[in-house]
This record gives sequence, C-alpha cells and structure tokens, in this order.
Amino acid sequence: MENEKEQLATPLPEARGQSSTNDLRDHAERASEDAAASQGPVGTETLPAKETSKEEIAALYDRLLRKQAELDNFRKRSQRDREEFRQIANEGLIRELLPVLDGFERALKQRTPSVPKSFYEGMELIHRQLYDVLGRAGLQVIETSGQLFDPHYHQAVETVEDSRRRDQEIVEELQRGYLFNRRLLRPAIVRVAVKPRQPKPSTEEDTEG
Repeated sequence: MENEKEQLATPLPEARGQSSTNDLRDHAERASEDAAASQGPVGTETLPAKETSKEEIAALYDRLLRKQAELDNFRKRSQRDREEFRQIANEGLIRELLPVLDGFERALKQRTPSVPKSFYEGMELIHRQLYDVLGRAGLQVIETSGQLFDPHYHQAVETVEDSRRRDQEIVEELQRGYLFNRRLLRPAIVRVAVKPRQPKPSTEEDTEG
C-alpha cells in the first residue's frame, strides 16, 4: 500500500515537463511585456526637441507677411492689367464704329419726303439701340449746344462773326465728338462765334493850302 501511495504522489514525467514549459512561457511573456513597457510605444524614438528662438519665429512671421503682401500686389496688378487691356480692346472697336454712327446721323438729318416715315422711325430705333449699347461700354457724347469752345474737347474749323452770341460760343456742330471712359476719343468739329470787328475810326487831317 505504501508503494502505491508513493507512486501516486510522484508526478509523471510528462506532466512535470509540461508544467516546466508553461512556466518558461509565462516568464518569457512577462519579460517581453516589461521590456515593451519600459521602451514606450512601438516604432517611436525619443529625440531631443529642437528649440526655436523668438528671433527665428519673428523672422519667419515677417517673411510670411512679405509673401502675403507680394501676392496681394500681384493680384491687384493682374486685375489692373486685364482691365486696361479690355478698355483698349473696346476703344479700338468703338473707334471703328464711329463712322457707322456718323452715317446714321447724316441719313436722319437728310430726309427725303418720298421715303415713308416708318423707314426713318426704324432707323431712329436702331440708332438709339446702338447708342445705348455703346454708352454702357463707356461711350459718351461731347456736348456742344450752347457751350463755349474748349480746345480740349472741340476742334474749330471756322469762326463766324455774330454779335448776338457770346465770344467763342459754338455756333454749329459739324461732326459729333465722343469720350470713352472719360477720355477724349474724338474731338467735336465745330464752328465758333467771334465778336464782330469794330471799324477803325477814320481820321481826317486838315490840310492847309
């Protein structure tokens, strides 16, 4: 009986070897966990932080402001260049259309009684529509009626003595003048009134015989 108890109390070789293997595995896992905890997150390294001085921060901020100002100036300059190019292109086109406007005006002034009235009404409508379109683009008529001669806007081709009008008053408009975006596109060709010349008083010299 005692021998049987000793055999039961003695662990089998296979059971003893399996227990030792489990112990070694548990020990290795705990050691691996401790090592990972001591090293921090996997794949990261602790590097010394580079300190940036206040002077460097101020220099970078100043550089950023300069670049922003340069970008704003470039945008404004590009917008101004595009606007000037558009105005130049429109000015050339409108200058080419001025003879068309002159032809309309001559045709409307010289009306023939045999031509139906509806024909001239249609021409007036087209003429007005054309003026409206060009006016929205920047075309403006130079006023001459009742105005004094201005060499900046008018071109005098003839002077007329007229005591009933003011000196240098425009008498007649021969060709209409235009402004484009407040700049002179074509001066108005006009006749200008001047004061009549006063006759010189005649002087009679008495002669003695």
